[in-house]
Amino acid sequence: MHAGGHAGGSGRSAVALYDRSVTPISDDRFEQLVEEALDAIPAELRGLIDNVAILIERRADDPSLLGLYDGVPLTDRHDYGGMVFPDRIFLYQDPICAMCTTADEVRDEVLVTVVHEIAHHFGIDDDRLHELGWG
Repeated sequence: MHAGGHAGGSGRSAVALYDRSVTPISDDRFEQLVEEALDAIPAELRGLIDNVAILIERRADDPSLLGLYDGVPLTDRHDYGGMVFPDRIFLYQDPICAMCTTADEVRDEVLVTVVHEIAHHFGIDDDRLHELGWG
């Protein structure tokens, strides 16, 4: 099983920024931002996402995590089998909001985090994401 986590964008650490006031984003608005980020993924790629649940949590045990992919990447699914639980992508609302100073920054960070975790589902590791400018 692969667990790839996104621990902050733009070189910022959510841990270091927890002392700042959190950008106020309602739960409903945060969920809408996640939906918009998923809609921003090209349809050809969205259609390849297989057996994944997207879950929003307030925070992870590790406060530096913004998101986490927990599952078997598509590139490793030759032994995946049929009746299995879905992979899970966790998005951590509080750390994302804590590292942002505006609602636009929250929107942008949600997009980066969603893309980052979906990339792990496709078997793209953190090093490759950094090379592509997503980490």
